[in-house]
Amino acid sequence: MHTPSRPAWEDKISHHAQVGGIELMTLDNGAGRGTRIALVNTGTGLRFKVVIDRGMDIADAFFNQYGLAWVSRTGITAPQPALNKGLDWLQGFGGGLLTTCGLSHVGGPEKDEQGERGLHGEFSNTPAELVSVIQPDPELGRLDMSITGIIRHVPIFGPALEMTRTISCRIGEAVIRIHDEVTNRGNRPAPHMILYHCNFGWPLVDEGTDILWKGEMKQSGGTGRIFNGTHDHRKCPGPMDHHSGSGEDVAFIDPGTDVSGHCTCGLYNERMGVALSLKWRKDQLPWLTNWQHWGRGEYVTALEPCTHPPIGQSKARADGSLIMLAPGEGRNYDLDMEILNDQDANRKFLAAFE
Repeated sequence: MHTPSRPAWEDKISHHAQVGGIELMTLDNGAGRGTRIALVNTGTGLRFKVVIDRGMDIADAFFNQYGLAWVSRTGITAPQPALNKGLDWLQGFGGGLLTTCGLSHVGGPEKDEQGERGLHGEFSNTPAELVSVIQPDPELGRLDMSITGIIRHVPIFGPALEMTRTISCRIGEAVIRIHDEVTNRGNRPAPHMILYHCNFGWPLVDEGTDILWKGEMKQSGGTGRIFNGTHDHRKCPGPMDHHSGSGEDVAFIDPGTDVSGHCTCGLYNERMGVALSLKWRKDQLPWLTNWQHWGRGEYVTALEPCTHPPIGQSKARADGSLIMLAPGEGRNYDLDMEILNDQDANRKFLAAFE
């Protein structure tokens, strides 16, 4: 008869924090002073920072000694709704493992008969109302942990969209699970777009790191130096002078799926022996955007599952792709990030893109 193996910590720990868990705190210095954050530790070497006051997005993240996310020069800043106009959003763009764009507009600034919208919408400058923090209890065999909050953009007379976000992990697994529920709380139909701006930086992103996705590239833009048919846009290059300032390249991708309807993309750094997998359902997020910006000191690539590439609400309305949520109607989104650092797991992951 098989006897289940005993957990390594049995009879040896006094508090879950010895293994992992979620710790709440408030920043007390610099541009982020007064901003609530949550530190999440999975006990696997994967640990990251949830910025509760910025839509529960994720800032810096690490696996063992390695940084995973790109963090802009601003770092974490306090939410500033005044930066929701024009290109001002960039003044508070801290990068990080996840910056959520939307909930009603994804793309550049625009103005039409429906109103005026700033770059990538208002979500990132909206604090969450914290609903729950569930800690693991390894001594009792409960390994799951989660943090849940509600992010509301509900102005009177305007589109009233609300999102409930749950970020969950499990002790012993190097996985981040994000579950979002968007609901129209207003009394009129509301336009809806969302983009998950996942920003990766050094050392995970370095010269020779593989950028992995499968699908058909539908459109490219920027300087034309990357997605041009001759450049290897699947390998991270060194810093590029022509990406100084606002230089960038971007591709809009129709991603392929597996038999279960899931899309997968990611990165693989052979020198580190680490891969990062990003997985989602195509019926929820049918598009993928790949942003590459290799400026000196601003060295980053982003993989961005989305309902729409960043074309803006006006264009989406014109081409008929804009989602209109009826009063009380909602949409669910699920996004998983997993760190792989085993040779067999990495080999299997890479084979999916051959």
